[in-house]
Amino acid sequence: MERVPPVLPRERPVRLLAASTLVNTVGKGLYLTGSALFFTRSVGLSPAVVGVGLTISGLLGMVAGVALGHVSDRVGPREVTLALLGVEAVTVALFVFVHSFAAFLVVACLAAIGERGNAAVRAALIAAVGPPDRRVAVRAYMRSVTNVGISVGALLAGLALHADTREAYVALMLGDAATFLMAGAFVARLAHIPPVPAPVTGPRLVALRDRGYLAVTALNGILSFQFVILTLAMPLWLVGHTGAPRWLVSPLLLCNTLLVVALQVRASRGSEHVHGAALAVRRSGWALAAACVIYAAAGGRGALAASLLLVAAVVVHTVGELLQSAGGFGLSYDLAPDHAQGQYQGVFALGQNGAAAFAPAILTTLCLGVGAPGWIALGALFVVAGVATPPVARLAVLRRPALATAG
Repeated sequence: MERVPPVLPRERPVRLLAASTLVNTVGKGLYLTGSALFFTRSVGLSPAVVGVGLTISGLLGMVAGVALGHVSDRVGPREVTLALLGVEAVTVALFVFVHSFAAFLVVACLAAIGERGNAAVRAALIAAVGPPDRRVAVRAYMRSVTNVGISVGALLAGLALHADTREAYVALMLGDAATFLMAGAFVARLAHIPPVPAPVTGPRLVALRDRGYLAVTALNGILSFQFVILTLAMPLWLVGHTGAPRWLVSPLLLCNTLLVVALQVRASRGSEHVHGAALAVRRSGWALAAACVIYAAAGGRGALAASLLLVAAVVVHTVGELLQSAGGFGLSYDLAPDHAQGQYQGVFALGQNGAAAFAPAILTTLCLGVGAPGWIALGALFVVAGVATPPVARLAVLRRPALATAG
């Protein structure tokens, strides 16, 4: 196999995308860390009302991602990315003027359309700035940059949380809005990327009819439950079911972040095409299952034993995360036709977004409600999804020529 050259940050398109991603994700870190308190303590909405509004807006955003990805295929990903960054800047700034649930819901829906659409279109933009054998490497590099940006944003948001005043929360939201404009300034310096001509015949939203791709998307969605383990199930398991000290949650999350920043590009090598990407996903299933077994073993242990087991679990979990992300990048790109990368990336994101929507309820019931057997069952689910991915991906490849000519 020919060795894929590493991503070079000095390459101008990669450098511009990295700068845009870094600025944008600093803002995301601000929002993720401080928005819940802004909506409840500054706007005055109840947590339940905020949850309902974000759920409704999230579902709308999932649908919009596919449609806006299709628009980027026909117009060009650079232009659509710029437009969506502008939408996000305006909508986040509008949150400052929200004082009722109705206004919150309208603005949240607009923000979700911009966010989910931008995620799909940005993935297509990455696909467009380099040759096919570099897409996964560039995407992995952007993921490392993303982790850095979110961490910086989270630290900065801590200042607003510490102040706990209306002025501090408003400054946080306006700071997030400003990052979208700064990110757009970097994207605007990219050259125009003409869209790839679509076939004259065949369905327009071909991704929604590509059953092989949809099956791969669903399997990736199951594996994407692992992201919610780190942010929800693991902290609650540590606090409620182990003797490990509560302060350990923060170092464990930091460990995961640093490993992703350091190793995501390296872990992506070999995942540029379907075969290697599917094998990476299969290995991720086994690694995530092993992590679940170690999480389960930490239950009921004393402080030292539980702490050591949880550190081991997070490290093994991160290996699975790195492999799943790399394999997902490769499958999402290599199974998609060049003329429809935007809509395919929007469809692939449905699996990840679905996991974000349903995983909290499933994981709290399975892992926290059932306990160690629930962790083992979750690990078995990861193994099934990982092992099923290579044969499903092969079927998706075999069906691709027939799909291209379908009417």
